[in-house]
Amino acid sequence: MSIEARVITDFSRIDRAQWQQLDHADNPFLSYAFLVGLEESASIGPHAGWHPHHLAIFKGDDLVAFAPTYAKDNSHGEFVFDWAWADAYQRNGVNYYPKLLTGVPYSPVTGPRLLTRRGCEKPAALKQHLLELALLSCKEQGFSTWHCNFVREDDFSLLGDAGLLTRLDWQFHWVNQDYRDFDEFLGGLRSRKRKSIRRERRRVQEAGIRFEWKAGSEIHETELEFIYACYLDTFRNYGNYPALKLSFFRSLAEQLDERFQTVFALKEGEPVAMAVFLSGGGRLYGRYWGCREEIPGLHFETAYYQGIEFCIENGIGIFESGAQGEHKIGRGFVPTQTRSCHHVEHPLFRNAIEDHLEREKNWTDEYGEQLEARIPFRRDEE
Repeated sequence: MSIEARVITDFSRIDRAQWQQLDHADNPFLSYAFLVGLEESASIGPHAGWHPHHLAIFKGDDLVAFAPTYAKDNSHGEFVFDWAWADAYQRNGVNYYPKLLTGVPYSPVTGPRLLTRRGCEKPAALKQHLLELALLSCKEQGFSTWHCNFVREDDFSLLGDAGLLTRLDWQFHWVNQDYRDFDEFLGGLRSRKRKSIRRERRRVQEAGIRFEWKAGSEIHETELEFIYACYLDTFRNYGNYPALKLSFFRSLAEQLDERFQTVFALKEGEPVAMAVFLSGGGRLYGRYWGCREEIPGLHFETAYYQGIEFCIENGIGIFESGAQGEHKIGRGFVPTQTRSCHHVEHPLFRNAIEDHLEREKNWTDEYGEQLEARIPFRRDEE
């Protein structure tokens, strides 16, 4: 049976049952609900510079490989920053946009990017077909570049071997060492950090705050509206564009259910803050946080410590709390490398970007050493 490469411009055209046959490592950001929800809720689209351009490989009528991909008119919502590249193109009178991006919109989360059907005989060959389709799209449709963001190590090696430029960065993840409870986790920290966390938690408790967790199906409409209002406040307070729609949150809560968790901070029985988490593949992902009342320590308790306790209680191995944030190190999160790969069509710009990435790697390595030195765990336990 012949192999056919197609570009899919509407994710809903993908059969849900066939999507479930792909190996997406139980990553909630690669769930059918998440990807179709972004498009159907108009959280992404031409108005935001995201044009679905999904790369798909079919064997007959069966979907056997897929890469979530978008043509981009800007660099918003990606978390792998190429603004300087775009500026260099513009200053030299060359168009940087549109470009091609493989990744999940607004989600700085590592996961499979070149997905293949579980149990297929030659996954590497199918991934090669996806790679060739991306490069063909660049040549035929004039995309300046193709970016593959937050890739796993296996895809990173494959794409690097194929000649794509590689780039590294850092995030901060909490790792569950089979802790029995939060106190055992604290016991592994240096005394000063341990006392600081206890002090932060005590201030929230003394403010009369208690916490309640709810899975997606348990969240009623009023609570969804509160979640969304907090999300809007957070993005507007930091001058960011709140791309996601209320209908997107609603569909995720309904369809992901237990994999969509929200912790509400309650004061006198009324919610004053919330944090949304997604889960899957042995990981908890902190996504959105917001509050309607400023209380010292409330952010750290709601977005971090509650997530850590949830992981301990539910046997979840890794807690990813989002992009950036060196302040997380002092709260028990450790530096973790992230990866991206980049194809550049223009040969002169490719040479310049490759040189830039070489210099950047030296800085990234030095930065990683500095981060490692700040890890707050007691050295006597190593």
